[in-house]
Amino acid sequence: MGKKKKNLNGDSSDGRGLYYQPSASPVFFSSGCTLLDCVLGGGWATDRIINVVGDKSTGKTLIAIEACANFFNKYQDNCTIYYNEAEAAFDTDYARNLGLPVEDIDFVEPCFTVENLFTDLHTKIEKAEKDKQYLYILDSLDALSDKAELEREITDGSYGANKAKKMSELFRKLIQPLSNKKFTVMIISQIRDKMNVSFGNKHNRSGGKALDFYSSQILYLAHIAQLKKQIKGIQRVTGVEIKAQLRKSKVGLPFRECQFPIIFMYGIDDLKTSVEWLKEVKKLEDELQVETLNELEKELVNLDDKEFDEKMNEVASKVIKVWNEIEEMFKPKKRKY
Repeated sequence: MGKKKKNLNGDSSDGRGLYYQPSASPVFFSSGCTLLDCVLGGGWATDRIINVVGDKSTGKTLIAIEACANFFNKYQDNCTIYYNEAEAAFDTDYARNLGLPVEDIDFVEPCFTVENLFTDLHTKIEKAEKDKQYLYILDSLDALSDKAELEREITDGSYGANKAKKMSELFRKLIQPLSNKKFTVMIISQIRDKMNVSFGNKHNRSGGKALDFYSSQILYLAHIAQLKKQIKGIQRVTGVEIKAQLRKSKVGLPFRECQFPIIFMYGIDDLKTSVEWLKEVKKLEDELQVETLNELEKELVNLDDKEFDEKMNEVASKVIKVWNEIEEMFKPKKRKY
């Protein structure tokens, strides 16, 4: 099948969303970071189940917020976004500063059990209009109990096993209704340490194998370092450096990874991520007309909105072009049939 030059919004125009995809590939919406979009195979896949996994302070909620913002920017009046904040710790003002279109999001009544979650999901899927796009965020799965756990003593039984079995049953009931609607579900999970494990994978997360099986994209986030800044002798932590690895993908190539900085009260620094990666792969060439990130940031400050977008598109297009050139080098050269 021939390749067609498309952007993440599915049209053929040039711009920040450029990505090379087969014409019959799934529709994607941006994560808010060009390099992360490349890792994901084009961005977050619509009409799928997505799982974002990470430890504390790895940007899971931020990833969900930026997903909502980009989903809304793409579909505008032809979409509905549901946000299920099960942890009861959501800061609306902070989310608004990060770009979440708070006034256009339906914050659903928090679900505190797995059964309540799937009842809510099933109801919304059944009522969904066929020509409208939907995004449902669960933040997070680990905050949910199950009815059996609420009815027994804390020393009885195995909560993790019962929850995983219940999720397996409920996913099977949901997958058919989901396949008939334009409904994307993003589930956030926390990493948990396995007990008495001396080799192999020492981490796990709730949901069992059912969530692994039914998810089309599973992204793991890990904390690398704190970002610090000093002004007038005072030092503050201003962000964190995060590593993201795509552990599973049904819509692209798995096990791709990248690093990106998250700046507090701002979000993912897409510009810094792009420039630093281009420097790393030795592709920061004269066509960008910059040598360092500081020079580029100084240049952008003085640009109007149109010029700013053009420069950002130039950097993003370069990242995607180089990414695809590298991916092409790793493709098998011989034919099997």
